Amino acid sequence: MRYHSFGQTGRDISLLGFGCMRLPMADIDGKKTICQDEVTAMLRRAHELGINYFDTAYFYNEGQSEIAVGKAIKPFRDKVMLSTKSPGHLVKKPGDYRRILEEQLRKLDTDWIDFYHFHGIGYDSFHQTDKDAGWMKDSIRAKEEGLIRNISFSFHDKPENLKRLADLGLFSSVLCQYSAIDRSNEEAMAYAKAKGLGVVIMGPLGGGRISGLPREVSDSLGIEVKSSAEMGLRFVMTNPNVDCVLSGMETLAMLEENAQVASNADALGMLEYAAIQDVMRENEKLAQLYCTGCGYCMPCPAGVAIPQIFRLMNYHRVYGITEFARKGYADIGHSPWNQGNRADACTDCGLCETKCPQKIQIRDQLKESHLALGE
Repeated sequence: MRYHSFGQTGRDISLLGFGCMRLPMADIDGKKTICQDEVTAMLRRAHELGINYFDTAYFYNEGQSEIAVGKAIKPFRDKVMLSTKSPGHLVKKPGDYRRILEEQLRKLDTDWIDFYHFHGIGYDSFHQTDKDAGWMKDSIRAKEEGLIRNISFSFHDKPENLKRLADLGLFSSVLCQYSAIDRSNEEAMAYAKAKGLGVVIMGPLGGGRISGLPREVSDSLGIEVKSSAEMGLRFVMTNPNVDCVLSGMETLAMLEENAQVASNADALGMLEYAAIQDVMRENEKLAQLYCTGCGYCMPCPAGVAIPQIFRLMNYHRVYGITEFARKGYADIGHSPWNQGNRADACTDCGLCETKCPQKIQIRDQLKESHLALGE
């Protein structure tokens, strides 16, 4: 396993981290239940393979992930770094942050959390929650008391706001999205790294999307890979501003394969890395023929998530990753990170089309999107 110095924490972090949001579950008496024996076997094997960063959250696996992770890593708790997150959508008033933190410590069966994240924040939402609940002050107090060792944040906002959050001087690390087909945070990651933050990546395979990366790309470059997924991982791991790459591994086979990639001394060469960027950049140009994602069409009076719907439609139309696109479309309005309404909420008012700089026939495109991605 390869390791990087993790920001200014004084810790070395494994290049591959274990994302504990897709742990195996079984349907028992009509209820989804964590398969604890499988989880324990996977996480302990991960430790044997050199993984020292385990990331969970309050609501992963229907609220069961933290309990399962705590049980699994108990024998080597002091040898690894444990990451979890404060669920901002539940922090509404003073005291909520501390109450939930103490609940998570009990669920994890630990006295401290190494990296405690403000979960999925944007710049404005972070400050609004602080205004309502005072969670910055509470986080500093919890760190002074040793309940958390590092204050971090996971991020789902515009790249320029990642920079603004890094400038606050509060955080030890950031967890953000980055993959071969979503490089929007690339510059902001470099900025955060230069400010002394550790950088951890989620979605390195784009939620499974990179499995659709054309194999001919690696073949044409002469890159020795077993799968396009391996190429996607190596692309992210080659970026010098990436310290750790989280993978939500569901099986021992996936764990062994990804650990082998992270242990391989041969990252992609810079020419290979640049060539893959060029290929994906051409795909982005094709996607932008349909929508650039500028957001000028918003807000929609009916709450339709127009840019998000068109982004998902591009995954289907340009990249051919339809299953992922349909899953994302079904999730609109059902998670804190995917808010708004689906295309069938459109009232046909046409306001969006008067604001679109590309003069896209948005209403027709929304109808097409719903037919392609809806049930």
